[in-house]
Amino acid sequence: MLHKLNLEHILFLDIETVPEHMNFEELSEEMKYLWADKTKYQRKDEFSPEEFYEKAGIWAEFGKIVCISVGYFAFKGEMRSFRTKSFYGEEKQLLIDFKNLLETHFGRPHHLLCAHNGKEFDFPYIARRMIIHSIALPHKLNLFGKKPWEVSHLDTLDLWKFGDYKHYTSLKLLTEILGIPSPKDDIDGSQVREVFYKDQDIDRIIIYCEKDTVAVAQILLRMRQEELLSDDEVISV
Repeated sequence: MLHKLNLEHILFLDIETVPEHMNFEELSEEMKYLWADKTKYQRKDEFSPEEFYEKAGIWAEFGKIVCISVGYFAFKGEMRSFRTKSFYGEEKQLLIDFKNLLETHFGRPHHLLCAHNGKEFDFPYIARRMIIHSIALPHKLNLFGKKPWEVSHLDTLDLWKFGDYKHYTSLKLLTEILGIPSPKDDIDGSQVREVFYKDQDIDRIIIYCEKDTVAVAQILLRMRQEELLSDDEVISV
């Protein structure tokens, strides 16, 4: 089935998220209470709500998106390329720009969105942040009333599970065992908050996010038994 997919019809993506505020103290008293209540089972007695706040970027209710990187294949005869583009800056605007890309170039029924753990994280996170910013959901992210086979989402983690729904494999582990050059050669997800707020180095986050997007495409190629992308084939636009 994977071999029947037209690679040019797939938009690969990855997002990077951080806590909505740099420090716990910037939250309103109500949000502090709600954060403590939301995370009490994860924290148990090991961490205070304030200590645990560095992980707030995981939850769309307490975090925000600082970068969405996308990638897509382009073919010209026998020549193949993979184009990457990133949306960053003020969150509402980057979400609007991403939505415009979806509706302009990847909004047809045959188009698919693909991410690693996208069904559990990237896709719902983007949708929730759009709703928070009063942005109408694009068709590809609006799942209400859709049957499972009408949802245009691919998930490389889901593909790797092969029906074993309790199984989780990180992007880093999957690229390692499949012989794919690791995208985690600079920072990892746990460091994005510090790079964003303390170092204020969005360019470093963009590079990291785009590498993850390329890695997702590479995983799909390996699962289709096709040749991996070379560095020369990856073009940032």
